[in-house]
Amino acid sequence: MRRSLRLLGSFRYEQTDPAVFYGGLARDSAEMLSDFYTEVTGRGLDGVTVLDVGGGPGYFADEFAAAGARYIPVEPDPSELHAAGLSVPGAVRGSGMALPFRDNAVDICFSSNVAEHVPQPWTMADEMVRVTRPGGLIVLSYTVWLGPFGGHETGPWHYLGGDYAARRYRRKHGREPKNRFGVSMFAVRAADGLRWAERTPARVHTVFPRYHPRWAWWLVRVPVIRELLVSNLVVVAVKP
Repeated sequence: MRRSLRLLGSFRYEQTDPAVFYGGLARDSAEMLSDFYTEVTGRGLDGVTVLDVGGGPGYFADEFAAAGARYIPVEPDPSELHAAGLSVPGAVRGSGMALPFRDNAVDICFSSNVAEHVPQPWTMADEMVRVTRPGGLIVLSYTVWLGPFGGHETGPWHYLGGDYAARRYRRKHGREPKNRFGVSMFAVRAADGLRWAERTPARVHTVFPRYHPRWAWWLVRVPVIRELLVSNLVVVAVKP
């Protein structure tokens, strides 16, 4: 419960102090991947290659380096890569929908809060499976549109439609939102991720709501409720 409250509380800093928001998310991500990778392979992250699809400005790099992993972020937007003034050795500019890596290249392919910013998120998910080696881990975590944070900075008005929420944001703030509906933010449902989990050739290890304690993981099994309360869906899969 403490973990859930800490992660949910950090959302108020997403726009005003990204280092606080992404720093906490980075720690949680490294711990989450370490736990699942140990569960699946019996190994920790030491010496493991982690490909972070949509790694952005590199807030996650230090946490994965501290765990001993070789961390490689992929980001299509050069301004986003350098937004925080951080330098990540080995960072790659490229699209998640056509990852510039060979088949079976990495031990773990990870994406956090990116699928909702991609026009073809399930093409990206398929690419994540492709570049992961057999026996490796795919971890896809994304924000559910009808959850409380689905509209990002335009919420909670996204419940009245993405276009309306964007127009309201422009009227109130006098500028475009960073996440522009239909351009850099899309309505991705929990059901979409579950449908992908059913068809992917990877073996699904678990599906759960990221910001909830384990006793609330049952929420992902209930239609409608999962769209409103899951907030962030995580699909963990193992490449056969």
